Amino acid sequence: MAAESQPQLIEERREEQELKYLEFVQFATIQALMRCAILYSYAKERAGPLKPGVNTVEEAVKTVVAPVYDRFHLVPGEVLKYADRKVAELDRHVPSNVKKVSSQARSVVSEVRRDGVSAYAKIVYSKYEPTAEQCAVSAWRKLNQLPLFPQVANVVLPKAAYCTEKYNEAVVSSAEKGYRVSAYLPLVPTEKIAKVFGGN
Repeated sequence: MAAESQPQLIEERREEQELKYLEFVQFATIQALMRCAILYSYAKERAGPLKPGVNTVEEAVKTVVAPVYDRFHLVPGEVLKYADRKVAELDRHVPSNVKKVSSQARSVVSEVRRDGVSAYAKIVYSKYEPTAEQCAVSAWRKLNQLPLFPQVANVVLPKAAYCTEKYNEAVVSSAEKGYRVSAYLPLVPTEKIAKVFGGN
């Protein structure tokens, strides 16, 4: 009986330690600290002639900060757990539609963590692109009803098309030359834009 209750007790303690609502704060803090540590070590490696001075300052800071850290290093985690418990208490009083939005936001965060930002952006783009196209066409039609807009559009559109064509050529050319930045630059879908707005 005692052997069965011990794993259960360990599991309950582990669940107590986990954050239910504010886990993202802990995750973001850890990520930020890791990035700062990497940046600091990079700067320290390239300190050149200042390296002995940097080491001296680092040792002095460690000497002063270490006792304070040893005494208070658990406080931020405890404050976060306390805040998480308070959020749990507030959760009982929150309307169901707000909880639904919150759960959707959590699912978005978990998808972004799992698949990455670019994969999630592609999913969102494919989901909302038709709606955005419809809104753009509707706005275009409304603008065309204004008195001077068609004349201005006839002057501006050829220049915009030319600039867009040059931009696309530059992106394709940089990709062919192997520049990494070209992977992050999107091509402007001129054919698609012409097709969508062609009837107007």
